[in-house]
Parts: sequence; structure tokens; C-alpha cells
Amino acid sequence: MIQPFTPEPIRFVAEDGTPVQPLPERFTPDLLRELHTLMLRAREFDRKLITLLRQGRTTFYAQSSGMEATQVGLARSIRVGHDWVWPYYRDHTLGLAMGVPMAELLSQCLGTNSDSSRGRQMPHHFAAQAQNFVSISSSIASQVPPAAGNAMAQKYLGVDELTVCTFGDGATSEGDWHAGLNMAGAAKAPAMFVCENNQWAISTSIREQTASETIHIKAKAYGMPGYYVDGNDLVAVMEVCGYVADQIRAGHGPALVECLTYRVGSHSNADADAEKHYRTREEVEEWLGRDPITRVEKLLEHLGHPVSAEERAALIASTHREVDEQVLKAEATGQPDWRIMFEDVYADLPGHLRDQEAFLRAEQTGQAGQGGQA
Repeated sequence: MIQPFTPEPIRFVAEDGTPVQPLPERFTPDLLRELHTLMLRAREFDRKLITLLRQGRTTFYAQSSGMEATQVGLARSIRVGHDWVWPYYRDHTLGLAMGVPMAELLSQCLGTNSDSSRGRQMPHHFAAQAQNFVSISSSIASQVPPAAGNAMAQKYLGVDELTVCTFGDGATSEGDWHAGLNMAGAAKAPAMFVCENNQWAISTSIREQTASETIHIKAKAYGMPGYYVDGNDLVAVMEVCGYVADQIRAGHGPALVECLTYRVGSHSNADADAEKHYRTREEVEEWLGRDPITRVEKLLEHLGHPVSAEERAALIASTHREVDEQVLKAEATGQPDWRIMFEDVYADLPGHLRDQEAFLRAEQTGQAGQGGQA
């Protein structure tokens, strides 16, 4: 039985891969291999995007390496395309595990014509309509109040959907976070709030930003249960989030889930050099030893179905090839031009914008006549 407000994170699999409580029957070797593939694919996607950054082909990226169990486990705990997800800016692993095509993510990061937002959004801030994956925002905790409103609407309409809202530990220090949870709690809205507690809000540690011993304990203030889970234990994340989703869908109101994990990379490319000044290499190495992908591999070995070095290498190579192919396809579509400023907002363009479009068109044509490009 999954219990709220446990003093220690809920865990099913130890760091050495041995189960610490009976493994649920659904976690067959075949399922674990499938989940392992999703996690390793996301890890290698991370590595390839860092390469694209260094090549100057994109301008912003926030890694999720080390957090794969939390995001893949959450993706497999909800009804994709039925429930609604309000994510935060480190959730590309969640998106990939929900079935968002890698081509869509790469097109958005590159800002090409194959990007559904056609380069208007900040890189690595994608949305996916088919998966009900709402556009990512960089403003910390800004997704929490509208997610609460989304859940309130679901309750009003009487549908069996639920709203999933994710955020990092830093978001829990923002006023928007408290306002959103308060609204959801008061309305008994069908929302699952998931804190991906990677313990660092850019350069501010969890201990410097809150006096609370944990994040999940804050749920008590809003009249909802709080669950504390080992975010590097894939089985635990799926079991807890699946249970919570069922409870919410049954009409028991919102809940807060804290997944204790760690980002082993920098906050983003913006602090790639600075991060070594605010945390020690020893701390990072300690958490590298708790790698969630390695834990799944050790669990499979314990069950007698190890992932061979050859299998692992082949999966890494195929992911790298896929990224390379999709990047070339996206870049081949070209970059959006000035005309997109006047498209995709109005069905009938207002007069003042028609005038501005005509002015720019004439200006571009004039430049073309002088050797410019129309």
C-alpha cells in the first residue's frame, strides 16, 4: 500500500539493483528492457544536443541527464493524449517517453520551418498537441496556476482526465506555486503536482531556499496528500505516480509527489562553466554512482536478463544516427522568414497589420532590387 508523508523516499529497488520489497508482477524483463531503452535513448539525446550547442546550431538547452527514471516513470503512469501535461523546461525526456517524435523536438530546438511554432518560441520550449503536452515556459512556476485552472475545468466538465504539472524544486519557492496548489486544493481539482527535486535551483541548493525538511510535506498546507519517492528508482516512480493517478481519477482530489533525484549536468548551457563553483565534484560523483539507468541494468542482471555491452552500444549508436538524420532533415526545411510575423494569429489580418506587412514587403522588394534577397 502506497502511503503519503513517509519520512524516507518510497523505494522498490536498491541502488545495487536488488528489490527491497516484492517487485510488482507487471515489471517483467520485457517491460524493463523497453523502459531501459527509453531512458538510454533520452540520455544520448541529451549528449547530442550538447554537441549541437557547441556547433552553434541551437542556442539554449537544459539537460535532464540523471533524471530519466522520474520522467519516464511519470510518462508511463498517465493516459497519454487523454490527460493533460503542464511541463517545465527540463522535461524533454518526459516528452520523448510520451511519444513526442524526436523530429519535432529537434525542429523546435533548431527553429526551422519544420518547427510547429516556426521559430517563435525559445529553443527547447516545445509543445505537442497530440500528447496534450502544453508549451514549456521558462518563467519559474508560471505553469502551476493555469494547470490548476485546467484541472478545475476538468472537474467542472465531469471528465475522467487529470492534469499533471511538473516543476523543479526551485519552483516551490515561487508565489505562483503556492497560489496554484492552494486553488487546486480548495477546489479538489484532479491535479497531480510532481516536483522533480534535483536539489539545485540553478546555483541555489534546496537547503538554502526552504526550511522544510522535504518538499512533499508542503502538501499539508493545501489539504492534499504528499508522496515522497526515490526519483532514481523507476519502479517506485511508476508505482507511486500510477497509484496517485488512480486516486485522483477516483475523485479524491489533488496530490503532490516529490521525486528525489539529481541533475548531473549544468542547469543549462548558460552556466556550463559556472556550475563547478557552486557544487563540488564529489557531490556530482556521488550521484553519478546512483545513476537511474545503471540501476535498471543491475535489476535486469539480478533477474537473469542482463543488457549486454553490445546491446547498449548498438542502442547508443542508433540514437546518435537518428538525431543526426533528423537534424539534417530539419535544417533542410530552411529558416522561417519575416512573413511569419503576420501568420498563425488572426484568421483575418487587421488593417494596421496589413499595412505593416505591405510596408515590409515593399522594403524587401526594394532591397532585392539592390542586390538584397526578397
